[in-house]
Amino acid sequence: MAIAEDRVPGVHSAPAETHGFVLNHTMLRAKDPEVSLSFYTRVFGMRLLRKLDFPEMQFTLYFLARVDDVSAIPEDDGERTAYTFSQKGVLELTHNWGSENDAELQYHDGNAEPQGFGHICFSVPDLVAAEQWFDTHNVEFKKRSDQGKMKNVIFVKDPDGYWIEVVQPSLSKGLGRDSGAAVSRSA
Repeated sequence: MAIAEDRVPGVHSAPAETHGFVLNHTMLRAKDPEVSLSFYTRVFGMRLLRKLDFPEMQFTLYFLARVDDVSAIPEDDGERTAYTFSQKGVLELTHNWGSENDAELQYHDGNAEPQGFGHICFSVPDLVAAEQWFDTHNVEFKKRSDQGKMKNVIFVKDPDGYWIEVVQPSLSKGLGRDSGAAVSRSA
């Protein structure tokens, strides 16, 4: 099935050799894993799938995801690692040991100069309820749903200052039509 985006310059049909490729995870650095793990599990309902320690390099990786069927998560560590790397939409939090004790350390969110990485995004079934949930949990807002040029889009910050876009898919149908603005540029 062809869609209009197939004709955007630079877009190619997926080569047969890429069949089975899956975008598995995005990595964010976490200054204090206890704070970040609490945030993502409590506020966004993610589940910690796997924790991998690398003592020789002094860092730990935490892999989180939204899981519909927790009974599918293997108990065996090796099998759970393979399971984790086969999922879609995984968030990897990387903790460099000792960073939680460095009062001066602050990670670059990618939105200040020089710009680079911008945000991750969660879709929710009810944007109003999500906004109230964030208020209940004292989540820091960058932009509420009724602010800015783009309505019905929320941006909140995680404990390390990374931006998280929150959208309700059914309210996103008109994005980019009138203003031509991209979501990531209007927050």
